[in-house]
Amino acid sequence: MPLARQSRIWPYGGVHRWPSGATSEPHTHTRGHLVYAAGGVLSVHTEQGTLIVPANRVAWIPAESTHYHRTHGDTDMRIVFLPPSLALRAGTRPAVLLASGLVRELLLTLTGSRPLDRGTRARLHRVLVDELREAAEQPTRLPEPRDDRLRAVARILDDDPADNSSLAVLGRRVGAGARTLSRLFHDELGMTFYEWRTQLRVGHALILLAEGHDTTHVAHACGWANPSSFIAAFTTIVGTTPGRHSRGR
Repeated sequence: MPLARQSRIWPYGGVHRWPSGATSEPHTHTRGHLVYAAGGVLSVHTEQGTLIVPANRVAWIPAESTHYHRTHGDTDMRIVFLPPSLALRAGTRPAVLLASGLVRELLLTLTGSRPLDRGTRARLHRVLVDELREAAEQPTRLPEPRDDRLRAVARILDDDPADNSSLAVLGRRVGAGARTLSRLFHDELGMTFYEWRTQLRVGHALILLAEGHDTTHVAHACGWANPSSFIAAFTTIVGTTPGRHSRGR
């Protein structure tokens, strides 16, 4: 595992600056915490699914949730631990939330080099949680399938997101009918196969963009027939175009 180029840890948070391709060991924390990528893209892998965290998102990880991180592009990872009283308001399962401009500034202030007194930190924590409670959960959380047949489909498409096989064709490869798989996607993951595949592809696209690939390459590598259809799907899910995202806007 590549070593962090710079790390600062204190009781209420931390900063890790990782090179691209760094992966942490699976671990848990006794307190719930927020994870934010001030630069680069971070994927947070939990037992419930994978959270893709670009610069306009923040991940919430409840206490005692086993998880590990992987960086895509040089990544400036910020961690903010919440006191138990506020953590209860943040939710009981991992989630990805929209990071507004105010949320971003709060996270950067709480993890900055300037020391904060206890009262200031408590006030900033309360404002941060209030802002995040108003933020909609974002579709860059890819839930983890439980059924073995769904897991097999997920492995196929995770290995090759450009695979355009129909659900019927994939079903023959994993030993299940298209109708059965369609029902499992709905019942287990709460979405259609095509919605799930689009989210998986956008997750891969975020990673490839962080690694410096251009829009045309990313579109084809992730299964879109042309860049314009990729840009439309990416913008719908991420909230900005691939070009603006790559430029950090």
